[in-house]
Amino acid sequence: MDLGTVTDKLLERNSKRLILICMDTFLIVVSMNLSRLFLDIIIDIPDKRFILAVLFILIFYLIISVRLKVFSLITRYTGYQSYVKIGLSLISAYSLFLIISTILWQSFSYRFILVSLFLSYVLLITPRIVWKVLHETRKNAIRKTDSSLRILVVGAGDGGNIFINTVEDRKLNFEIVGIVDRDPNKLGTFIRNTKVLGNRNDIPRLVEELAVDQVTIAIPSLNGKEREKIVEICNTTGVTVNNMPSIEDIMAGNMSVSAFQEIDVADLLGRPEVVLDQDELNQFFKGKTILVTGAGGSIGSELCRQIAKFTPQRLLLLGHGENSIYLIHRELLEKYRGKIEFVPLIADIQDRELIFSIMSEYQPDVVYHAAAHKHVPLMEYNPHEAVKNNIFGTKNVAEAAKAARVEKFVMVSTDKAVNPPNVMGATKRVAEMIVTGLNETGQTQFAAVRFGNVLGSRGSVVPLFKEQIKKGGPVTVTDFRMTRYFMTIPEASRLVIQAGHLAKGGEIFVLDMGEPVQILELARKVILLSGHTEEEIGIVESGIRPGEKLYEELLSTEERISEQIYEKIFVGRVTNKQSDIVNSFINGLLQKDRNELKDKLIEFAKQE
Repeated sequence: MDLGTVTDKLLERNSKRLILICMDTFLIVVSMNLSRLFLDIIIDIPDKRFILAVLFILIFYLIISVRLKVFSLITRYTGYQSYVKIGLSLISAYSLFLIISTILWQSFSYRFILVSLFLSYVLLITPRIVWKVLHETRKNAIRKTDSSLRILVVGAGDGGNIFINTVEDRKLNFEIVGIVDRDPNKLGTFIRNTKVLGNRNDIPRLVEELAVDQVTIAIPSLNGKEREKIVEICNTTGVTVNNMPSIEDIMAGNMSVSAFQEIDVADLLGRPEVVLDQDELNQFFKGKTILVTGAGGSIGSELCRQIAKFTPQRLLLLGHGENSIYLIHRELLEKYRGKIEFVPLIADIQDRELIFSIMSEYQPDVVYHAAAHKHVPLMEYNPHEAVKNNIFGTKNVAEAAKAARVEKFVMVSTDKAVNPPNVMGATKRVAEMIVTGLNETGQTQFAAVRFGNVLGSRGSVVPLFKEQIKKGGPVTVTDFRMTRYFMTIPEASRLVIQAGHLAKGGEIFVLDMGEPVQILELARKVILLSGHTEEEIGIVESGIRPGEKLYEELLSTEERISEQIYEKIFVGRVTNKQSDIVNSFINGLLQKDRNELKDKLIEFAKQE
């Protein structure tokens, strides 16, 4: 978007706010004059005092309304919330004036205040209600004889062609009312019977004129920045904005409303999809039994989904939470029934005897170990549990895999294991030492894969932000300077699978997470996708929580990349302690008190 377009948008937005401010100012002046006129027989308010009253109330109302974002709301989409805000602004303004009048004149007519307040409120909300009713009436008149979903398509390229042709050919209950495209040469051209009516800056006008219900982006290759700009424009209209259904859904004939893909914050980060080596992985998983621990969690369940695409002979779903295991088991059964044997296993990785029994009974060929406690602040309060689960639980699974002569063992690790200042990161670093140390003997190839935060996982910031927005805000960011590496859950899972296939034993793989993302910017994107503005919701600093770092690293200063073995997969050259030193250290950990355990654990994890 060029500077001229940005300037035009700002002028348009500010001019609308200015109109609202002028309208409210005029109506408050009218209401106060009418109140004075009605009560003229009963009370006598001197002209000078009345003029001061008008000025004070106007100033207070405008200041409070700006703070409550009364003028940021789109008039035709106003509702209960905006009427409450207008009422609060008026009550606050008149209350402040009463305090001032008591100081200046000892008293002021309460009767005048009450009548004026009531009239002001009625006059301020009436034009807003009328405008909204007129807008809805006009929209209903347009679609009186047509109940189909009215869609404005963004993109007149291949994606737009496929989408529009499919809708037309299959006589679906959608009406494509127009197309916008940034290429000026396409203006006025047609795809089937649908005309290119303008560019994305025309979306607000077209939504209004054509009674659009939904804006659908039909440009699969559109980068995150461009997609974000379109969402921002669409937010001014109040209509739904989403991505077109996937090509797979279109080809399969799945073109229901539910097939449209909600625009996620990952779409705005603009990371290209990772392409797996399909042929190699098909061969790798063919006829094998695969065990995934933590199979009910965010990463574990996605690992199961991705692995199932390669149809191994058997997939063991191991987890501690019966409900989450039930859900992923049911989901996979519905999709792959008769093609793969799925075995749901309810087990705690801290139960050494049970884990060894499962390994011995099912004899998996490959183990993906995703079970772990991952919440940094929570583990600061529960260091003993973190040690039992993340260190001893990992030790149980890894040693059981070795005893069962598993072919490959891949541990899912984290960037928080690098120079860890917290319990969670320290336990994961020690777990890495245990896993890679086991590679020294036996036939099992052990490896670990490190990556940063995953978008949308349980306990991550994005669901938290969404919950805060749903409650009306504000969104809390621990520190405006904080940055994190982010990946989508499917991307991280695919790379873990690929790294496991490529493992030779003893490696700590590091995934290319792209550039670190500022959490403040992420919060702004989530607010944007919710259909709100930062002004409406607000963002506040809450302070860094126990164990948190401002910046995460994928390798410490002593560690470095030795080679790239696949797109976005690197081998970290990491120095590990000898296994007997690690085992000697962890054997006495659980006997220490909380503070000593934390100190010793973090100190040991940081030593190279």
